[in-house]
Parts: sequence; C-alpha cells; structure tokens
Amino acid sequence: MTPRLDAIRECLEGAVPGIMATCAADGTPNVAYLSQTEYVDGQHIALSYQFFNTTRRNILANPEARLIVTHPHTGERFRLRLRYLRTETAGPLFERMKAKLAGIASHTGMSGVFRLLGSDIYRVSAIERIPGAALAPPPPRASLLAALRAVSARIAGCRELDLLFSDTLDGLEAQFDIRHAMVLLLDGAGTRLYTIASRGYEASGVGSEIPLGQGVIGVAAREGTPIRIGYATLEYAYGRAIRAAAEANGLAAALETEIPLPGLADSASQLAVPIRAAGRLLGVLYVESPHNLRFGYDDEDALVALAGQLGATMLSLQQASELQEEVLVPEPPPQPSEGRPVLVRHYAEDDSVFLDDDYLIKGVAGSIFWALVRDHVESGRSTFSNRELRLDPRIRLPDLSDNLEARLILLRRRLNERQACVRLEKAGRGRLLLTASRPLTLVEVGQGGARPDSACC
Repeated sequence: MTPRLDAIRECLEGAVPGIMATCAADGTPNVAYLSQTEYVDGQHIALSYQFFNTTRRNILANPEARLIVTHPHTGERFRLRLRYLRTETAGPLFERMKAKLAGIASHTGMSGVFRLLGSDIYRVSAIERIPGAALAPPPPRASLLAALRAVSARIAGCRELDLLFSDTLDGLEAQFDIRHAMVLLLDGAGTRLYTIASRGYEASGVGSEIPLGQGVIGVAAREGTPIRIGYATLEYAYGRAIRAAAEANGLAAALETEIPLPGLADSASQLAVPIRAAGRLLGVLYVESPHNLRFGYDDEDALVALAGQLGATMLSLQQASELQEEVLVPEPPPQPSEGRPVLVRHYAEDDSVFLDDDYLIKGVAGSIFWALVRDHVESGRSTFSNRELRLDPRIRLPDLSDNLEARLILLRRRLNERQACVRLEKAGRGRLLLTASRPLTLVEVGQGGARPDSACC
C-alpha cells in the first residue's frame, strides 16, 4: 500500500536529516542533506530555506525534487516526489520552523550558521517505501487517545474555573506523564500573558508575565499556532537568563515587580499550544521536559484538542458564573484586627501593590486588591460580589472584558503563596470574603513614586 503522508510524520522530525535530490535547468543533478522538514497537511510539507545554494538555485529553475526521509526508530526509509510551490517568510508556519530549527542548530553546534530565511512549501505527489530491513518500533509510551479521553472527562466535569486549571494540569501528569506544565492567560490589553497555574516547579510562578512574541509561549500566542522544539535552545529561552543578566548589571530595581516565570533550567523539549474559543485567543497551554524529542506530532495533536476543550469550558464557566451571581445581603461589622499594622502601598503607575516591603501583584489584579482593601478599611466591608467589581470604575477593566474570575483566582493564589495577612475566599456564587489578620494602613503613591528598595518576589 502507498503510505499516507500523515502516517510517516515521525520521519519529518529532523532526528535523521533528509536527503534531497534536485536538477539544474541543464539536467545536472545535485544531492544535499536537509536540516528540517515540516508536516503541513496530508498533501504538503515545508522544507527549510537557509542558504542560496545549489539546491535553492535548482528548485527555482526546476521545481521538481525527490526527498528521502528516515524513521528515527525503525530505520525505514521513504522516497517522496515533490513539486515546489512557494516560499513563506513570515506567519505561523515560518515561526514554527524557525523555532524548531533553532533547537536543531543548538543541538548540532550550528547556532551561528543555521538561520531560517524562508519556509519552502512543496506538494507531495507520491510516496514510496524504499525496500530494506527495518527495526521493530518501540512500544508506545501511552495511548494518547485514551489519555485525551480521560482528561477531557475531567474537564467536562469541572464546575469552577479554579478547579478547571488544577484538574487539567493534574490530568496531564496522570494521563500523559507530563510533569512540567503551566497555563497562561491573555491579559485584557492583549499584549501579555500571565501565569494562572503551574505544575512540577519549585516555585509556582503564579502572576509571572511574558509578552507576546517572546520565547516559545509568546510566539505561539502571537501567531496562534503550536510551537514545538525538540532540543534546548538559548534563542527561545525565557526571562530567567535575561533577569540574571539585568541583576548582574545593577538593574535589579527595574525588576522589582517581576515574578520569575517558572521553568526547567535544563529544558530540552518544549511545546506551547494556544488556548482558543469563539474565534479568539484566551491563553497558552505550555509543557516541557528535560528529555530531547519528548513531544512529537501526535502529542501536539492531542494537546491542541485538549486546549480547544479547555478554552470552551473556560468561556462556559465564566458565563455561568456571571448568570448565577448572588445578591449581597447586609453583613455584620467585622471584628477588629490585632497586631502590628501592615503597610499596604498602591502605585498608580502600574497598579502594583506592596504589603510592607513585599511585592504582591500589579495590573488588573492589583487594582482589584486595592479597591477591596480600601472599602474594607474605610467602611468595614468584608463581603463583595463579582458583579460590583466588574462595574467598579476604579478597577478599569478593559472594554473587551478581562476574565475577572481568572484575575480573582490569581489574586487568591498570590495571597496564599505569600502567606499574607489578607486573604480572599469564595463566599457563595460570585461572592468574595476578605479577611485581615492584622490592621491595614493604606498609602496611595502617585505617578513616578519610588518603590521599596528590597521588594521580595
């Protein structure tokens, strides 16, 4: 039987370089090794265009080519008949290949040589298996369909947004054997992602942020496409190295409100999958491993499907929460707090909040916290509703409503991790209870106000 292109995707991972044959306009043949191939769909692949060499000249003169690819585990070889169609120099496919090539270049010591100039798109007109001995394939790590089914069932059973994130990450570990993962959500301005939940790291990194376009996560979000890397690469490393360099150069003060993004110091394989629903980006599901080539095309397919269900469930739970919010009833006056007062400072420039000299949070979550503690101190209130927070002009939620429930989850988790004297708990559908174990002293700092010198992240 003629093999299907989607059945031999593992041959396109780049573990074994492809062998490409082309002909010049006068019929002179040329054979060269190829750095990277990328599966596009059932009839098309993309090859990396890195140099204007003989292969490139031949393809522009004569678009017919042959490509031999090898299965990395069995050694089976396949010959593909190709026809060149076009070159893409930007967009999701280009960014996927650029990221993957960076990992291959780092792994082979060619980081200073390999640079993607374009993604050459070819139509595959025929595939034939080359006769020869082959090894038995390794036993499957797990049934990805069974794993997807099990985690999907957990997601379908979630009734609260907070549990949705935890159950998803628990399911990835239990069913997919993915031990390092995080969920990041897009902020209301659509320019940054913030970590809402993580699993497998020494510090959770809840509240850490990354701009669109930075690293594997940021590129996946900006381009709306999965980004998968099979080898460690400095080019797509995260802000830990940038932060360390800034601190070494005496720029620590500029980083005082930065929560370090969690991540493996020896990350070798990375996969970032956009979370989308109703035609818009909600966030990114990110997984990584210390092992090379840990995630393949099948893992990518499974997590793309899972991220789609995660996004749809997020929207459903958010809408259900808004419809079911309870009306507040009068509350008894709170008991006075005891002990040394805690200084709560709010900086209007970016809505960052400090408890004494400890940094807590900034942005939308910071403005929510400041509104809550102001009402608590000035009027003695302890119970609040999501509805009133959503309409509160002090919080300045974006016109395209930021996910208020997610911001409250983020704020609750940051307070719990910091073991802060202020806590937020759920007090019914769409209701919050604020408690303070010590008196609070509030200080509002205007634009440009100096922050504490020894803020702790």
